[in-house]
Amino acid sequence: MSDLKKTGAAVGEPVASDSPAPSAFLEVRDLKVHFPTDDGLVKSVDGLSFQLEKGQTLGIVGESGSGKSVTSLGIMGLHTAGQYGKRKAQISGEIWLDGQELLTTDPDEVRRLRGREMAMIFQDPLSALHPYYTIGKQIVEAYRVHHDVDKKAARKRAIEMLDRVGIPQPDKRVDSYPHEFSGGMRQRAMIAMSLVNNPELLIADEPTTALDVTVQAQILDLIRDLQKEFGSAVIVITHDLGVVAELADNILVMYGGRCVERGPAEKVFYEPQHPYTWGLLGSMPRIDKEQTERLIPVKGSPPSLINIPSGCAFNPRCPYADVPKGNVTREVRPELAETDSGHWSACHLSLEQRERIWTEEIAPKL
Repeated sequence: MSDLKKTGAAVGEPVASDSPAPSAFLEVRDLKVHFPTDDGLVKSVDGLSFQLEKGQTLGIVGESGSGKSVTSLGIMGLHTAGQYGKRKAQISGEIWLDGQELLTTDPDEVRRLRGREMAMIFQDPLSALHPYYTIGKQIVEAYRVHHDVDKKAARKRAIEMLDRVGIPQPDKRVDSYPHEFSGGMRQRAMIAMSLVNNPELLIADEPTTALDVTVQAQILDLIRDLQKEFGSAVIVITHDLGVVAELADNILVMYGGRCVERGPAEKVFYEPQHPYTWGLLGSMPRIDKEQTERLIPVKGSPPSLINIPSGCAFNPRCPYADVPKGNVTREVRPELAETDSGHWSACHLSLEQRERIWTEEIAPKL
């Protein structure tokens, strides 16, 4: 089977697959999302795999440009078509949602699933919400697309959802426009719209960006409470480890379009196995204990997704790139390997070297 199972006009065509049926509610297998440009091929996502069950929360973390949002848009089927019917994105791999493979499903069917089976909370609700229509009208539209009800019943449902997400006087605010809401209220309205059809998968892309810390806490509490109520599988995409510490059962760390570490949240926070994860933890402020030293930023800049460094993509920024013998970190790309039950990482450092560095050099400074 070719590496790119479907590109361009192949969207919706059935593709033979010998892979076993998925065992999880959401299963992503070797997902690749590449964008051809005049400067070269942008490998935004380059071989990503993970699983997620209902009632569980997966936190995907990484710097801007690591491929987090492209992954979420790929799951939602939102990489739009270009001119003359050709797709801008070259997509391969498999995305299984409740036993249905999405990449080979007809786009119209994916559109029917979007909003009903899966929904997304976008990063900027002010740009995601239409400025010319009231909040209520937009929620009503999202509801009626998937339910054969009249406008009165849909409006009642919209008011109910606004009330559920904590909008005061929902029967009056349902007729407000997005610009009449504060940032936190717009985000709540976005959540109400996402959950109006009780989706089984909810993707929250940077749900607390640009919100003050008290509103952030309220939004995170809201997502947690609504997940318990609806039993949804939730993906939270963020660069803020504090957010995933609050919500996530499992964490996936992305760098350069690939997963460099994934596992249970407790393992990733207290027994991290990758130098990039160490860097993220070292740059996170702590309030649970006295901070005696300055935060340690990750040196350098994220790599270009057109010219990703050979070997380990993190090697130009890694302070331990020369620890393994030879030039292996610059020549050989490390593959994900299980270091503990359910805990995976992609690093050339041996388990003994990682344990020594973490316990002697990194952990004491955090």
